[in-house]
Amino acid sequence: MLDATLTPPRLPAAPGVGYKAQHFTDLRAGPGPVKWLEVHAENYMGDGGRPHAQLRALREDFAISVHGVGLSIGGEGRLDPDHLARLKHLVGWLEPASFSEHLAWSTHGAEFLDDLLPLPYTDATLSCVADHIDEVQETLGRRMLLENPSSYLAFAESTWSETDFLAELVQRTGCGLLLDVNNVFISATNLGYTPQSYLDAYPLAAVGEIHVGGHDEDEDDSGAPLLIDSHGREAAEPVWALLDHALSGTGPEPVLVEWDNDVPDWPTLRAEADRAARALATAPAG
Repeated sequence: MLDATLTPPRLPAAPGVGYKAQHFTDLRAGPGPVKWLEVHAENYMGDGGRPHAQLRALREDFAISVHGVGLSIGGEGRLDPDHLARLKHLVGWLEPASFSEHLAWSTHGAEFLDDLLPLPYTDATLSCVADHIDEVQETLGRRMLLENPSSYLAFAESTWSETDFLAELVQRTGCGLLLDVNNVFISATNLGYTPQSYLDAYPLAAVGEIHVGGHDEDEDDSGAPLLIDSHGREAAEPVWALLDHALSGTGPEPVLVEWDNDVPDWPTLRAEADRAARALATAPAG
């Protein structure tokens, strides 16, 4: 359980974007509504060079969120101590306003899998994930946020709903939550439930950050819609509607525009940030 005396850093309740090096000059010159930037932890675990120099410059003007993709919070084995040490070093010198990871696993023994894989929601999984969250928070000395996954199949052995599973993790560890509304829409479409009902059951009081992003449309072997979390295009209209629905329950929160593949020019990305700003401007006080 997280030490309750530790006050977690906080991102501004404003739009953020995932930082890409090609946008460095544009961000310094005219960021528009963007007040914070997200970087992937694993991209900054080296010894320095231009990536570190740019990040040090950007943190003078923007709050920084570190988003991990390689801890394998849901893996069966122990967390990789070397990876955790590198993360601690990064967080130590960067002093970000937020750190987050995924409710997923990506390791098997000594092998690292280049994907974020889903978990069965069982008592055993709950205990394992809670222990890993405790270890991360104790190592970093800060509260972390946990992101809900995008799902393509459901596990028959699951005994918890995803929302109850997340709520119990918050209760046991003191962690916060990163609500990805694009992931909610993807999972709801693929698994056949309504995304609004998911949000209505979600522990919104624990949300410290919200993501919007793009997805690709496909079909499964039966011809049913199958959505793929691609992060390679603008957010779809139903995802923006879900953002409004989420903000009606949380009030204004940090909202990230997530666009990691086929990265657009700065005006296109800024237009997405402008839309997030408009959603935040109409959100109730919470």
